[in-house]
Amino acid sequence: MSQSPRPAVSSRKPPPMAPMGKARYRVMMTLVLVGLALLAGRIVDLHVFDRSFLQGQGDARTLRVDAIPAHRGMITDRHGEPLAISTPVVTLWANPQDLPDDGIQRLQLARALGQDLDALNARIERYADREFMYLRRRLTPEAAQRVLDLRVPGVHKRAEYKRYYPAGEVIAQLIGVTNIDDQGQEGLELAYQPYLSGEPGRRRVVKDRRGRLVRDLEVLREAEPGGDLTLAIDQRLQYMAYRELKAAVDEHEADGGVLVMLDARSGEVLAMANQPSYNPNNRTGLDPQGLRNRAIVDVFEPGSVMKPLAMSALLETGKFPPGSVVDTSPGWMVIDRYTIKDIRNYGELSLAGILEKSSNIGMSKLTLQLDDPVVPERYRALGLDSAPGTGYPGEASGSVPSPRVWSSSQWAALSYGYGLSVSALQLASAYTAIANHGQRLPPSLLRLDEPPAGEPVIDPAVADRVLGMMDQVVAPRTGARRGMVPGYSVAGKTGTVRKSGGTGYEEDAYRSLFVGIAPVSDPRLITVVMIDHPRGDSYYGGAVAAPVFSRVAGNTLRILDVPPDRVTGDRESADDAT
Repeated sequence: MSQSPRPAVSSRKPPPMAPMGKARYRVMMTLVLVGLALLAGRIVDLHVFDRSFLQGQGDARTLRVDAIPAHRGMITDRHGEPLAISTPVVTLWANPQDLPDDGIQRLQLARALGQDLDALNARIERYADREFMYLRRRLTPEAAQRVLDLRVPGVHKRAEYKRYYPAGEVIAQLIGVTNIDDQGQEGLELAYQPYLSGEPGRRRVVKDRRGRLVRDLEVLREAEPGGDLTLAIDQRLQYMAYRELKAAVDEHEADGGVLVMLDARSGEVLAMANQPSYNPNNRTGLDPQGLRNRAIVDVFEPGSVMKPLAMSALLETGKFPPGSVVDTSPGWMVIDRYTIKDIRNYGELSLAGILEKSSNIGMSKLTLQLDDPVVPERYRALGLDSAPGTGYPGEASGSVPSPRVWSSSQWAALSYGYGLSVSALQLASAYTAIANHGQRLPPSLLRLDEPPAGEPVIDPAVADRVLGMMDQVVAPRTGARRGMVPGYSVAGKTGTVRKSGGTGYEEDAYRSLFVGIAPVSDPRLITVVMIDHPRGDSYYGGAVAAPVFSRVAGNTLRILDVPPDRVTGDRESADDAT
């Protein structure tokens, strides 16, 4: 068999590299070596000479500055009893991207959180592209620890504070509430938010890439706790006032009510109760009507409780000496086509009798004898057209009309408490001038170290004279007799005001009021009671509001150890003799 010839092997060598190719090769190798040298030099520089750069980059990925929550200041009553306190709680959060997909772990986490598994999974899915989501806010430390003990990856904690209100609904509107972030939202919590909140601190910590705390390094700034707020409120009196007000509102099936009690010597608010109310510790199903502090932010026509204040202005004119008599027959009169009525024809009445019988005709006839609007001027001097200045959010300013041309009907209406609007707090503050020999005291929601300087508004002799007239109003056989307090003298005035609606005054809707000062010999308390729209046959101030005053004032005077100034039975015998 013949074989194929093998190819001849060439004995030629490859041609030598051209001089230009050798040069390019050397250049490339030189560049590579120089680059490696520079890189090595930079590595040496960063690790030996300039370590701060790498340290900074590492720190930027592990060092964090966390906030240290500040403890919110406490709110207490005048004796130091807590009304609002902050307790430590724990908020659990998670990085959804680090949470495990394992169904068992998810189920354990949901059960520990007290949540539905499907709802938890849906939330995790919704936040899947983020690095933060809340799991549960403001848990007790014990409950939070049970969740953390599961050691579920991606679950973390944060220390916070939660507000707690020991008095609950009893003083809810005045104190107000904070939100879930412990920021004041209503009432004094809102008014004093910067003072109560304090200043959070800052600390530097080391965390791993999952956000877990590795080590505390240093405190950059200590947290500064908020300041404590001491109110003028006496919690003992507040509980008692709220109980009596609530009982009266329930008994008369009323829409609501307010009670304001001032210290007659200082203007401090010793009690301020509102109905309806709410539980600030559990706001589930909260009725917004209960949030309003009606005693400060609501205004209303006060009616006959203004007559003593108007009488003080009339007496100061000097035109009505002590023996003045007004003929109120036949019990009604027409002014500017408006008909003014008394409950009945009282005939001739003394000035004190006009207040005792609460005669609209008597007040109107006295007022129309004057040429100057002294009554509205007195109301303004008493602060009834300006905010009380307590600092409470939304406090009402009231309204006293000032038309360019006064009509007779306007003058007359103001004298018996119609045509203006006031708040319960303004009304109580105005009566400090009657209780303090003509010196009006501004109301204070905070405890005062010293009584403020009063503003002279009424002639001292006139103020004392009106106080004596009011003393005669609260007597055994008067319409205000239910405001009497056994053992103590009481100066008071009732009021029954027809409520106004969109089409004018309503036929069967009233506000029942009583203003009382006790004891007359040395005034200690000024109390305003207003019951809004009592239903049933009893709607007069003397029948609805006066009994509330009697119970509250009587208990308060005994709690404060005020000595009795009138022996029971002496007043009745004296009245019988007259």
